[in-house]
Amino acid sequence: MTELHDAEAMISDLPPSPAVWCSGLHKRYRRRTAVDGVSFTVGRGEVMGLLGPNGAGKTSVIKMLLGLVRPDAGEVLLLGRSARDPRSRSRVGYLPELFRYQPWLTAAEVLALHVRLAGVAVPEAERRECLGTVGLADRAGDRVGGFSKGMQQRLGLAVALVARPELVVLDEPTSALDPVGRADVRDLLLSLRERGVAVLLNSHLIGEVERVCDRVVILDQGRIAASGTLPELLGRRELRLRLDGVGERAAARLAAVGRTTRSGDAFTVVLPAEEESGAVPGLVADLVGLGVRVHAVEPVRISLEERLLDILRTGHDEERP
Repeated sequence: MTELHDAEAMISDLPPSPAVWCSGLHKRYRRRTAVDGVSFTVGRGEVMGLLGPNGAGKTSVIKMLLGLVRPDAGEVLLLGRSARDPRSRSRVGYLPELFRYQPWLTAAEVLALHVRLAGVAVPEAERRECLGTVGLADRAGDRVGGFSKGMQQRLGLAVALVARPELVVLDEPTSALDPVGRADVRDLLLSLRERGVAVLLNSHLIGEVERVCDRVVILDQGRIAASGTLPELLGRRELRLRLDGVGERAAARLAAVGRTTRSGDAFTVVLPAEEESGAVPGLVADLVGLGVRVHAVEPVRISLEERLLDILRTGHDEERP
C-alpha cells in the first residue's frame, strides 16, 4: 500500500499533459501533400494561433487533431489521450469554419441537442448563461433559420463552449462578425485563458491573433515556416529612414548595422537583437558626416502581419538559425 501511495503521489506531482501534442503529422490528397511533418504543442491555459495563407494546411491539421481526417503518419494526443480514443474529444469544444444548424430549431434547442451529443449534464440555466456570454441571451427562443450570419457565428461559439471544454478549437471564429462581435470574441478568448482553458485559434485576422495569442505557429505549403511566442517572433526591430545623397560609403555604413533594403529615398535597416543604446544616434551622426541629408528617422518594432509576410515571402524564418 505504501508503494501504491508513493506512486500516486509522484503522479499527482507531475505537471498536466499538454492540451494538444502532435508530432510528425503528414497528409496527402492524391498527388498533393497538404501537411508535411507538422509538430507542435498547446499548453493548458494557452492561446495559440495557427496562421498561414490559404491552402497552407491549417484546416487539415485541425481536422487531423480532432479525428475528422486520418493522418497518413504522425501522432496526436488531446488532453493526455490518443486522438484515436473517442474519449479524448469529450472535453474539446470545436467551431468549424463552415457549419449549419437545423433552421427549425431554436438557439436553446441547438445547445440542448449538442449537450446530449456530448454526453454531459449541463443545466438549462447554465446553457442560457452560455448564450448570454456570446450575446444571444434574448434570442434563446428564436429559430436559427431567422438568424443573420453573425448571429449564427455567435451560436456556433456557444455550441463550442457549452459542454465546459478544457480545449477549444476555433476555425475562423470571427469570419462573419462585425467589429463589436470581434471585440466580444477577443474578450471571450482572454476569459477562457484566465480560466485555464486552452485555445487553438485559426484566423486570417492577424491583428486579433496578435492581441490574444501567447504563441503562434505559421504554416506554409504544409510545413511549419516559423513558430514561437510573440516576443520571439516580433523581437526584431527596424530603423526606417528617409535619406538623400547616399553614396557607396554611406550605403556601406548602413549595411554594417544590419540588413538594409531601399525603395527610392526610403531605407529600412534591421537592427541587431542586442542593439547598443547609442547605435542609432551614432549611425545618424556618421551619415551626416558622410554628406547624407537625413529627413526622417523612425525606430519601429514590426507587426505580426509584417513578420508573417516576411516569412512567407522568403520561405523561412531568417531570425532563427
